[in-house]
Amino acid sequence: MANESGARTARTMAAGKLIVGWVALLWVLEAVDQLSGNALDTFGIEPRRGSELIDVIPASFMHFGFEHLIANTLPLLILGFLAALRGTARFLAVASIIIVTSGLGVWLIAPEHSNTAGASGLIFGLFGYLLVRGFVDRRITDVALGAVVAVFYGSILWGVLPSDSGISWQGHLFGLIGGVLAAFVTAENRPALGSAQKPAWH
Repeated sequence: MANESGARTARTMAAGKLIVGWVALLWVLEAVDQLSGNALDTFGIEPRRGSELIDVIPASFMHFGFEHLIANTLPLLILGFLAALRGTARFLAVASIIIVTSGLGVWLIAPEHSNTAGASGLIFGLFGYLLVRGFVDRRITDVALGAVVAVFYGSILWGVLPSDSGISWQGHLFGLIGGVLAAFVTAENRPALGSAQKPAWH
């Protein structure tokens, strides 16, 4: 029991350090961006240009001003911490899938001459991931956590609708899709290939 409690504490500490460090990096990058006259805004995604594919990943770390970053900070801290509680390696895999899926969606269907950046695609992806992770892993505690997340953050789903030309609903929508995809790709409780055994709830 003591070992289990210690392991849980270690995972919690690791999750907290990871997501605080992640968000701190975003603030450092935005400070550099401001001091350099918005030079880092070039790492945003401009759609359907081959050379912009290399910006699919860095775009999720850039923001168009501190107001933009402030709006993303708290939900990223909360959802990122909850997602990272299942392990930092799994979180990094989940975040990578979400970032790439969201970025490619923006690259494919965002309006011509637009420039998209920010962590909101990742936030929507983490929301989607937390909603379905418990069902995929067949873990009751994560189903309950997903329900709590839905209650507090369910209203963000309006962000996947094309209601505001100044907001990248494309990044939100594909981020959400990426989060659901990540839950299946990184599932903990999958039976071995070729096995007829069904994973049990726990």
